Amino acid sequence: MVRLRVVLWLFQRSREVFGLPEAQTKAIRVQKIRAPAAGGLRDRGDDGHALFGERRDHIVNAALPKIEDQRRCIAALALLLEKDRFKAPLEGGGEPAAAPEPAPAAKTEAAPQAAAGAREEQRVPMTRIRTRIAERLVEAQSAAAMLTTFNEVDLQAVGDLRKRYKETFEKEHGVKLGYMSFFVKAACEALKRFPVVNASIDGNDIVYHAYYDVGIAVSAPRGLVVPILRDADTLGFGEVEKRIGEFGQRARDNKLTMDELTGGTFSITNGGVFGSLVSTPILNPPQSAILGMHGINERPVVVDGEITIRPMMWLALTYDHRIIDGRDAVLFLRAIKDFLEDPAKLLLDI
Repeated sequence: MVRLRVVLWLFQRSREVFGLPEAQTKAIRVQKIRAPAAGGLRDRGDDGHALFGERRDHIVNAALPKIEDQRRCIAALALLLEKDRFKAPLEGGGEPAAAPEPAPAAKTEAAPQAAAGAREEQRVPMTRIRTRIAERLVEAQSAAAMLTTFNEVDLQAVGDLRKRYKETFEKEHGVKLGYMSFFVKAACEALKRFPVVNASIDGNDIVYHAYYDVGIAVSAPRGLVVPILRDADTLGFGEVEKRIGEFGQRARDNKLTMDELTGGTFSITNGGVFGSLVSTPILNPPQSAILGMHGINERPVVVDGEITIRPMMWLALTYDHRIIDGRDAVLFLRAIKDFLEDPAKLLLDI
């Protein structure tokens, strides 16, 4: 393969054509090669370079960090080369190199152009937190005998409470009354009735926890994290909402500490914020169960023999079948459903 590399120094006029800052347009390398076919823009993924084959006989290599800048710069540079509006000195000195000769076009069709939808690839290393998340997910899949059971819950009563007391609640606690506090409190009450769901496996032993540290899955820019609500059963609705809001903000700011992310006896994940209808959550080891919340959708249901429209949500409970029997898992999820459909039970402790 014959290569001739030249360096094209771009001046103020070219920067104006390209619409790029001076720091990004000081030197653009142009490689003239005998290529078997036109290239097309494709990101090399290592140092921000891009290759572009406008014609069969040349490729432009632009050292620009952003794909959109590469595309604009390369297209403009190719046009300038075609019109021979710039002469470039040979790398290391020498006479200016002439612009490449246009490729002969077929009589029956136009010369090939660069594909508008060129296929791009980019390879980036996984972050440490993403690598750790991947390891724990694979660990959960390989170590536990996971099974998921489902139920649906009518959230009409919870919705009515939120509408009735939302202004008073926000004025009193300085935070909005959401659905998560109801689910956290319902989960804690159900865990008290089914302690095996709050347990974990340690070797050949089952460890029953007499406290309720509930993990709340939070989506952060660097990946999914699960900060822990310590002693969630002792927290009021206002405190639960405040701490979950703080978790979300600290996750976005990447300020969660390891102490906030370790431990936990049970987890809750809410795919409904992204519009999920139903899913099968994965356990967060060494925990033995995780509750999956989903989107709230109005659907026709039968209530007291009559068809009515209610806000319904699918619930999913993934559990470790090694220590939790199907009966306990189903009854546990049914208990959460009952608490949510009649929230007064949470206040009366019945």
